[in-house]
Amino acid sequence: MLDVQGGKIRVVTVAAGLVHPWSIAFLPDGKTLLVTEAGRIRVIRGDTLDPAPAYTEPTGTSKGNNAGPKWLALHPKFADNQLVYFSYSITGEKGATLAVGRGKFDGKGVRDVKQIFVADAWESSGNMGGKLLFGPDNTLYVTVGDRDRLCCTDTDDNSLRMKAQSLQSDAGKTLRINDDGSIPKSNPFVGRADAKPEIFTYGHRNGYGLAFNPETGALWQAEIGPMGGDEVNILLPGHNYGWPLVSMGRNYTGSLPSDQWYHRDGMDDPRMFWVPSISPSSLVFYTGDKFPRWKGSMLVGSLNGLNLQRVSFNQPSQAEKREPLLKQLNARIRDVQQSPDGYLYVATELSPGGTAADGTVLRLEPAEGF
Repeated sequence: MLDVQGGKIRVVTVAAGLVHPWSIAFLPDGKTLLVTEAGRIRVIRGDTLDPAPAYTEPTGTSKGNNAGPKWLALHPKFADNQLVYFSYSITGEKGATLAVGRGKFDGKGVRDVKQIFVADAWESSGNMGGKLLFGPDNTLYVTVGDRDRLCCTDTDDNSLRMKAQSLQSDAGKTLRINDDGSIPKSNPFVGRADAKPEIFTYGHRNGYGLAFNPETGALWQAEIGPMGGDEVNILLPGHNYGWPLVSMGRNYTGSLPSDQWYHRDGMDDPRMFWVPSISPSSLVFYTGDKFPRWKGSMLVGSLNGLNLQRVSFNQPSQAEKREPLLKQLNARIRDVQQSPDGYLYVATELSPGGTAADGTVLRLEPAEGF
């Protein structure tokens, strides 16, 4: 058991021996989970990991840390159509970019996989993003990283990062597509010759977390900043969130991102930010009954912060209170999801690269104090 504010929680190992588990998705029965790991989709049934993968990425699709599948999303009508969506990288003559695939889960495997969307974010390297989330109207939101291959080098060259400000590129954007990969006619830039119609919002760095706030219905996004300056933004259609001109972080040279880095008219400021960086990997709002004091809290997975951040709002002395959970595990939190019965599940890994099978899926349960 682990101590948390006001009580204790129990951490139960659901599955171990995974290679970089990335994303968790619950089937409607609440007892079966799909989880992505390096190049595969695995199935967990009743706390038991199926030995055979449900899907293995075809040879040559992608390589290295970008090997897919990455993020998972089940169609809102999964009980009827069994459709599973996942993001992954593809390579071509122009380099690599993010794609979205769709297949059917027949109870054992994900079959008849088809590529339904390819982002126009080609580059030789750089962050892919790839978080997937279905909205209430069954449209699919897709994050795309800024694809800055120079991000961690000793240069202030902003040319690649500025793609996040260009409406003619999908890099550094959150996209909105239909469940078949087509473009919703209600997207903010549909009909403009100078803009990609799939763009929903722009000016992002590397968006990894997406969730709808259950109280307001607004779409919230967590994204990794540069050296510091991780953000949570409230997404509004067509809005610009500033990167790389506005950021509370710094370039990897130590310089400020611009001469007006703190705010610019026409660009939305973050709802909250972290300095130093925690590298937010995922985001969910807790709505269950197993942890009554946590109801309404926002939970954010943290990679280099090695914890699960619980953010409680409307506190007496501050707008939000941040509590780091699971620090004792000393693990990178890749994903956090609420199960249908109100427990919290996290995917963890100990090392960011290589092929070590040190990943787990864990369940958090209330113990003393809850």
